[in-house]
Amino acid sequence: MLTAIIDYESGNLHSAHKAFERMAREVDAGQVVVTSDADVVARADRIVLPGDGAFPACMAALQSADGLFDAMTEAVTVRARPFLGICVGMQLMASVGREYRDTVGLDWIGGDVTAITPADPALKVPHMGWNDLIVDHPHPVFAEMNTGDHAYFVHSYHMAVHDPSERLAHVDYGGDVTAIIGRDTMLGMQFHPEKSQTTGLRLIANFLTWRP
Repeated sequence: MLTAIIDYESGNLHSAHKAFERMAREVDAGQVVVTSDADVVARADRIVLPGDGAFPACMAALQSADGLFDAMTEAVTVRARPFLGICVGMQLMASVGREYRDTVGLDWIGGDVTAITPADPALKVPHMGWNDLIVDHPHPVFAEMNTGDHAYFVHSYHMAVHDPSERLAHVDYGGDVTAIIGRDTMLGMQFHPEKSQTTGLRLIANFLTWRP
């Protein structure tokens, strides 16, 4: 089995690669590669889309990378390869991002990416640090996990889903903030699983062994 972490020059992928490699060894999930090669993405069994930075810049970078956008969308939407978006990679799954200007997203999960506005003015934006996951809907990715497990967040924008059944988990940060989204063979995590210690490594292992 081959897991492709897409490199479209949107963030440092070293820690993600190491975390996925470690868990792939532990659960016998095959090879993990970081790649900007569309052919590798096209033949991958699982696809991971990280992302750091602003929504418009990340979408533009993904669309301008040679063949990557088409290879990824065909693999995920036509051949139903399991997909995981991380941080801005998750946000790109939305219908539209409203950071700086309205930017059309992949529209794989209906929703808008908007600025975090905590009800408590004492809470700072960006939402940075550890927070407790609250599971909204059961999913195989939550195997051996529970509400209250910690994940590490760094973001100023979040996704408001149109269909509540597609918000799998959230956190409380002066109001609900979407943490995990999903439907069919697609998942997205707003936090960084590779930086979330035991919780993050378990989520990575569960994604690598998930059989939708």
